[in-house]
Amino acid sequence: MTVALENPRLLSLAAGFTDNRTLPVAAVQAAMDSLAARSGEPEYLQYGANQGRPALRTLLAGRLLTHEPRLDADAVNRGFFITNGSQQALYLAMQVLCDPGDIVLVDRPSYFVYLEMLAGLGVQARSLPLDEAGRIDVDALRRLLEGMRARGELQRLKAVYFVSYFSNPSARSLEETEKNGIAEALAEAGAIVSVVEDAAYRELYYETPPAALSVLSLPAWAAFPRLYLSTLTKPFASGLKVGYGTCTDAGLLEKMMHVKGHHDFGTAHFNQAVLEQVLAVGGLDAQLAVIRPVYRRKMRLLHEVLTQGGLAGLGWRWQVPGGGLYLWLSAPADIDTGLDAAFCRACVEAGVLYVPGELCFGDEAPRNFIRLSFGVLGEKDLAEAGGRFVAVAKRFA
Repeated sequence: MTVALENPRLLSLAAGFTDNRTLPVAAVQAAMDSLAARSGEPEYLQYGANQGRPALRTLLAGRLLTHEPRLDADAVNRGFFITNGSQQALYLAMQVLCDPGDIVLVDRPSYFVYLEMLAGLGVQARSLPLDEAGRIDVDALRRLLEGMRARGELQRLKAVYFVSYFSNPSARSLEETEKNGIAEALAEAGAIVSVVEDAAYRELYYETPPAALSVLSLPAWAAFPRLYLSTLTKPFASGLKVGYGTCTDAGLLEKMMHVKGHHDFGTAHFNQAVLEQVLAVGGLDAQLAVIRPVYRRKMRLLHEVLTQGGLAGLGWRWQVPGGGLYLWLSAPADIDTGLDAAFCRACVEAGVLYVPGELCFGDEAPRNFIRLSFGVLGEKDLAEAGGRFVAVAKRFA
């Protein structure tokens, strides 16, 4: 992110920024005008509750219930909280759940900022095994858990984490059968640990919403402490930095809120008030209606630049996603795309930046994967960046 912001010549396909041209300036202005026009004291400029504005929590909980109507509305509301982006919630959970040397199971690949956070806390990340189709391999997970038991590691397993919808970085979504399989393998092993479902991209589908329910609704997870997290940064405005979640375990939530009080004395109250007003008048759905076709068009543009440039013929592979902000590329096995590799340096010299896939694995990281983000660049620059990337790939063929 720093390199991208400080070098105007460099076109970034790395940072997961949203599209500047679609940011909801008018909606934010209308919300601020509405707040300023209220009679009485301007409470929205005062400190707020540590768990978040009650009305905003209620609005967000109601939105979640439209996706998962079988949930108990009272339980969802009791467990609801607001954070400074969903990243803060992830940190709070790991700080409360884990000690140095503990283990967390993570998706493969996984959100690299979360993996960096685990490393900073001294927590080990172990990958959920995949089959040849790239789906969760439940039998292999059973063997993994049995191996952990044999080595005396199972008691150090404290949580399982996955980005479940249009994942960062892979852009794929987990199916209900995969989520259920993870729960069943853990239960069979006697590992009833906290599950953290990161649903940051759930509403960033292009045309069809994802069908899978979250762990909050799936009976296989009923015995587990469940933490469901999402955000308003990606679907509305990243600069407002408001995330949210709900927790089914009152003890875990209490500990997280205790630590949160020391972090920030409450998430920015004004930002919450703005978003509360936006949601109350349907502004989030209006913004999603704007950005979904934009991101689909930009995804298709980058995909076509890579395809027409002949990248597939050079042995590169990727899937066309149904939502999110990323393309996840695998290079031929003999091309090292790592941060310190010649390929990465050549891309920077050519004026294009990507996220090396090696950063996105909790263990046994391959060095021939790349995450490309099409969120922030305009279409002209996006096509240019894709062309620069293809030109470098051809040099290494």
